[in-house]
Amino acid sequence: MKVLILGATGGTGREIVREAGAQGHTVVALVRSSAKAAGLAGAELVEGDARDEQALSRALKGCSAVIGSLGTAVSPFREVRLLSDATRALVTAMENRNVRRLVCITGLGAGDSRGHGGFLFDNLFFPLLLRKVYEDKDRQEEVVRASKLDWVLVRPVVLNDKPARGTVRALADLSAVAGGTVSRGDVAKFVVRQLTDDAWLRRTPLITW
Repeated sequence: MKVLILGATGGTGREIVREAGAQGHTVVALVRSSAKAAGLAGAELVEGDARDEQALSRALKGCSAVIGSLGTAVSPFREVRLLSDATRALVTAMENRNVRRLVCITGLGAGDSRGHGGFLFDNLFFPLLLRKVYEDKDRQEEVVRASKLDWVLVRPVVLNDKPARGTVRALADLSAVAGGTVSRGDVAKFVVRQLTDDAWLRRTPLITW
């Protein structure tokens, strides 16, 4: 299928572009600048802001699904709105284009996964560095949940750049989760599979090794 990828120039986004191509999908990437998209081989590039509904609508032409892999810098003090604003514009553009499938990456610490990051993450990194970002991730998830789309919200644990192992654990029961790590490559494999797999439809799997 033809799939639009947001956040394609980030570390995880680049893995998703490669994996989507490897799984036989046609990839469109919405990028702020083609100059920053070097190395996205095989992807059709559309320039535009992810918060711009018209740019999103252009990029969605002919697409059957979207993978959202947007990220934002750590912001200890300043309010973050990028993720929720972009997702709100995306949902509207998808509904107008009648594109149903959305696979959206948020992260461990969003929604009811908060408090499962382990001692250092929960008591140091989250409150001091990530609180503003995760407030916006929560808003982002709320926008997706309120939509009429066929969505999957994927919450990976802490990402690393190690080689993919080829398998992950996808968890709904977080009672035994206290942190963890997973490779961007393995997250990409899982995320791309959700384009055609309904096992996690309208659910929030936590992804870890």
